[in-house]
Amino acid sequence: MAEGTRGSSTGDAFTFRWEAPVHEVFPSLHEAQSAWLGQIESLSAPERKTTELIRMACSVIARNPAGVSRHAMLAREVGASWDDVVGSIVLTTPAFGILAAVEALPHARRGFDDAPEIESDDNGEP
Repeated sequence: MAEGTRGSSTGDAFTFRWEAPVHEVFPSLHEAQSAWLGQIESLSAPERKTTELIRMACSVIARNPAGVSRHAMLAREVGASWDDVVGSIVLTTPAFGILAAVEALPHARRGFDDAPEIESDDNGEP
């Protein structure tokens, strides 16, 4: 099941593919995990663009194409450029090799291109 798809037969919507099976077998564990992730979302630093680029880089390292695509899209939605996305991917190569980065690029491009256009002000800032 891909990220962002419907979860269990109860009709609950889940963000991540692991949520439905965990919720079905261990609903209290799923609720605790969701609360913990919610607290991470409430962190005020780093700012949102950097957070999404970090999450995308982690997805590259984990070789999670759906995560790469999702976080590239979210990064663009909050003002990241394609250069920001590529630069973040390339930063993974010294420790994790070139292959994971090369494999991630098409997924990042797809997510980046799928993001809705953001409006900018007169200075070109989002």
